[in-house]
Amino acid sequence: MAARDTFLGWVGKDVTAKDGNLVFEEFEPKRWEETDVDIEVSHCGMCGSDIHTLSGGWHKAEYPYVVGHEIVGRAIRVGSKVTHIKVGDRVGVGAQSDSCGDCEFCNSDNETVCDKFVQTFDSTHLNGDRAQGGYADHARVPGAFVINLNPYPNIPSELLAPMLCGGITTFTPLKKYGAGPGKKVGIIGLGGLGHFGVMWAKALGADEVVVISRSKSKEADAKALGADRVIATNDEPDWPTKYGSSLDIIVNTADSPTMPFTDYLRLLRPLGTLVQVGAPDGNMPAWNGSPLFMKNRSIAGSLIGTRVDIREMLQLANDKGVKTWANPFPMAKVNDAIKAFNRSEARYRIVLINEKHAQKI
Repeated sequence: MAARDTFLGWVGKDVTAKDGNLVFEEFEPKRWEETDVDIEVSHCGMCGSDIHTLSGGWHKAEYPYVVGHEIVGRAIRVGSKVTHIKVGDRVGVGAQSDSCGDCEFCNSDNETVCDKFVQTFDSTHLNGDRAQGGYADHARVPGAFVINLNPYPNIPSELLAPMLCGGITTFTPLKKYGAGPGKKVGIIGLGGLGHFGVMWAKALGADEVVVISRSKSKEADAKALGADRVIATNDEPDWPTKYGSSLDIIVNTADSPTMPFTDYLRLLRPLGTLVQVGAPDGNMPAWNGSPLFMKNRSIAGSLIGTRVDIREMLQLANDKGVKTWANPFPMAKVNDAIKAFNRSEARYRIVLINEKHAQKI
């Protein structure tokens, strides 16, 4: 039997990895199949999901991990059954790396809800091998979920990588629920997800974009990103009444178990929709149903986006000049980057740059 390939990457071996204790060593990618693409990783965004996984926040950790699912790089090996990628192309991979490809959801471009959803890391490929991510020199990914990035020349790789998870997580619900002319949009939380939400809502043409935050400490940033105003919930005790029934769509990036969820609902106009994208480690806070059913408001959830969504988002960014607020770190200093992330210093997305590969793309 032929020996398995090995790649080099930053491996989380125990719970201390969440504090910045990854180890650079060999790991095994999935076994090569002619449906795969090998990527020479040049950039990888740091997502909150990475830290949740390394800490075991969402479920019991299954070390070792190579995390990272905002991957950009150069295709260096392309399986014979992959037709949309060629060697040398700039390519990207987001948080999903495979699905069954044959169910009703996959056949209707809704592959994110396929029962055989495969995450780019912290998951198992359809062939039974462990999925590993992009904090590495190379990544091997099923080609069907590798995005050809050549059509988006106006987006530098450093700014594009975080769009592949953080960006698409907020773009998808805004597009689905009609953010655009005639609509007033609220974004709860101005962080890695929320800053994208503001920019997408503005690029989609919303009449008004409102940031809902605990304080006005990020008001200057919010307005620089395109927000029209900020509601500071800690500074204005009467905010649920003062701003009640004023927003058509709210995207909630917050994941605190103590957030004032009932009051957030009160901000919606009748028939409005609140979309939850923030994923807490534990349960959502308890909330009162009256504001929901008295005005026929809706609550929805949204998970990343499909390949169709990703391409539409990237075209919008390419055409409208949407730019991630990126905080770059050399990938060799990934442990310093994790520590900065844990200190909430991202402002607003940390991007790891693999300097030995970045100049080739």
